[in-house]
Amino acid sequence: MNEAVSDAAARLARLHAELRERICLLDYPPGAKLSEEALAAEHGTSRTPLRRALARLEDEGLVRAVHGVGTLVTDVDISEMGQTYALRLELAQLVGMLAPAPVTQATLDALDTLVADGDRLAAAPDPRGFARLNMAFFGFGLALTRNEPLREVSERLYYRTARIWLQAIPRMDLAAEIAHFRAEMSGTAEALRAGDLQAAALLRRAHLSMSFARLSRF
Repeated sequence: MNEAVSDAAARLARLHAELRERICLLDYPPGAKLSEEALAAEHGTSRTPLRRALARLEDEGLVRAVHGVGTLVTDVDISEMGQTYALRLELAQLVGMLAPAPVTQATLDALDTLVADGDRLAAAPDPRGFARLNMAFFGFGLALTRNEPLREVSERLYYRTARIWLQAIPRMDLAAEIAHFRAEMSGTAEALRAGDLQAAALLRRAHLSMSFARLSRF
């Protein structure tokens, strides 16, 4: 891959990630119309890479193109959410089995930073901060496996339902959810320091199951 192609791919990845994050943080709420002209101007890009990013988002179920209307942000499909979480539970434990990445000091340092962010969030609970930290911790977890198909499927499923937390938090106990999340991150740090990636993966599975149980009540 030459440098120009590599740079274009990197820009497309950043554009896609930025739009996906805005959808997951409800900056673009369900039903919002995404203007290609406005987005292209904002990001200083032509419509070709923008359309590629939107096509990828549509493939992931986060937007849909409606003929004669434009590109609209979708909502979480509640009927699919249970099935999505069920599959995420099974995939979570595979992180410790399929091509696990070596746990280095840099890995532990990155997790310590996330735990510290969790401590600050507990002191000043904020829904958007919680959502951002959740996404960051998910990204950290993805890096624990070098199995690309597992990473790809896990990422796709995660972002299909990530928005549901910000939608549900007003009816939930945010401080309690942050406490649960801090416990998961701290437990993960303990498992990784012991060199037990499988324990960390099983902990992720357990917390996913409990999170979905709490979420289902709302």
